[in-house]
Order: sequence, then structure tokens, then C-alpha cells
Amino acid sequence: MSKIFFFFFLLFSLTTHAQEKISFPSLDGLIITADYYKGLKTRPVILLCHQAGYSRGEYLQTAKTLQKLGYTCVAIDQRSGNAVNGVGNETNATAKQKKLPTNYVDAEKDIDAAIEYCFNRFQKKIVVIGSSYSASLLLKLATSNEHIARVIAFSPGEYFDKKISMADYIPNIKIQTWVTSSKDEAVELAALLKTANPKFVKQFVPMQAGEHGSKVLWTGDEKTNEYWKAMLGFLKTP
Repeated sequence: MSKIFFFFFLLFSLTTHAQEKISFPSLDGLIITADYYKGLKTRPVILLCHQAGYSRGEYLQTAKTLQKLGYTCVAIDQRSGNAVNGVGNETNATAKQKKLPTNYVDAEKDIDAAIEYCFNRFQKKIVVIGSSYSASLLLKLATSNEHIARVIAFSPGEYFDKKISMADYIPNIKIQTWVTSSKDEAVELAALLKTANPKFVKQFVPMQAGEHGSKVLWTGDEKTNEYWKAMLGFLKTP
């Protein structure tokens, strides 16, 4: 079997492999529900974190596209969220049953635990993708969690009612970070990133109107959607 044929055989196998539901504990013991999409061992592992009011369902199509390209993905339900694309947020439901708080800041421990879970399972640093409030939490964690390889942040902002100030963390980001938003959000995002080190943090401003969060990846594909093309270019750079 030639190397080229074997590579395409592997990609075909990935496209026919459905996601697997998995679970693991958060830092406080709450069980996190996630979807696991198996990719190639030679490609990066990507952790996918959803926006407010959503679930791991935010990444149903996105994760499948990344999986087709060879990336292993883990899409989690954070405790702050609800449902999207017909997928309920099981971590949120469990947190409510246990009477645990489910504010944005409370989800940081879920994301942190997911990074550690992925690092321990796959034995490599993790690429993280966040959407809205989770994008902000990932930018914060990027300043302290040594198991993050790269950050992709869709529509981050100051969402935490002064409990967390992103301005305290942006200047300290020292890993490769790609940040984007809708076109309307771009000026405000640039202001948020004004203290970032341009050596590490790059803002992508779209030509199209776009939308808030990673929903911008829902339409088109990696060849026609400008967000997809720019994001994949970032993933492929050394």
C-alpha cells in the first residue's frame, strides 16, 4: 500500500467514524460530558469550548470538518450553557442537580480540567478553541496553563462583571494566539487586544459581516469560508 493511498484510507476511515460521548471530572468533581472525534496521531489535538447558552452541539459540524482534515477533537459541555443544534448541555444539567453555580467564571474549572484530561490522554500539548465567554477564559488560561499549545479565540471580551479583567491577562499571553470576531466587533476587539504582544497575538478581521462566536464556521466549508481558510492557515504554520 503506497503512502498516499494509506493516508487517504485513513482520512476515509475518519470521515466514517462517528463521535463518541465521553466523560471526565472537573476540578471540583462535577462530571463533564464531551464528544470525542478521533483523528490522526500525527495531527494536533483540539479542545472545543462553546459560547453562552450553548453546548458541545456548537461544534457538531466544525468538529467533523476538523476530523476529516485529520485533527482529533474533544468538544465539551461547560457548566455554564444550555442547548444548541439539538444537543442539550449535560454538564449544566448535572451542575443544577447538584446545586452548583453555573456562571461564566464557574466554567473555568471545567475548561482547565478538560485541557488536563486531553493532555494526559493524548500526551501532547493541546490546541484550544473558544467561543465568546469561553474564548476569554482560554486567553486567561493561556497565561498559566503550560499544556496549551495554541489558542483560537472567537469573539472574546470582558464578560465577567469585574470578577475577571481580561486587561490583566492579555499582555501576558506568550503562546501563538489567533483571535477573530464579526466585522462589527472588530474595533472593540482591537481595543481589548491593544496591550497584547503582536509577536504572539494576531487579530483576523473578516471581509464578510460574520457573526458572534464560532458560528462563523457553520456556513460554507474550509475552501470557501474566509474564517476557515485563515484559521487553518494558522493551525498549519510552524
